[in-house]
Amino acid sequence: MSFEEAEILRERAEDFLRNAERLLEEGVYDLAAFNIEQYCQLILKYKLLVKTGTYPRTHSIMRLIRELSEISQNLRELLRGDRILYLTKIEDAYIGARYLPRRYEEEEVRSLLNFVREVFKPLVEAI
Repeated sequence: MSFEEAEILRERAEDFLRNAERLLEEGVYDLAAFNIEQYCQLILKYKLLVKTGTYPRTHSIMRLIRELSEISQNLRELLRGDRILYLTKIEDAYIGARYLPRRYEEEEVRSLLNFVREVFKPLVEAI
């Protein structure tokens, strides 16, 4: 692992989150949902890369969280209660927003973004 590779992942993740916020305000909900998923996926891969030197080649946010929670027990908080519903909905956006004839609603995407800002991001950043 190189420091540069890790930083590219982190920067790209943050760019996806900012883009999700912008797309939400522009009313492009499908792509906002996809960008939220990309943020989550890349920031988890970044943390795994920094902590272990590698990360699995997967798109599964749930798998990435489970692997990272072996390093940080606090991350297991994401796998409890209704938080897991948010995570599976975010994970589903990888396919749903790209390939399926599904439309995301403003309230639904706003809820996902709030979850990421208020719950997901603080837990992941604490690692």
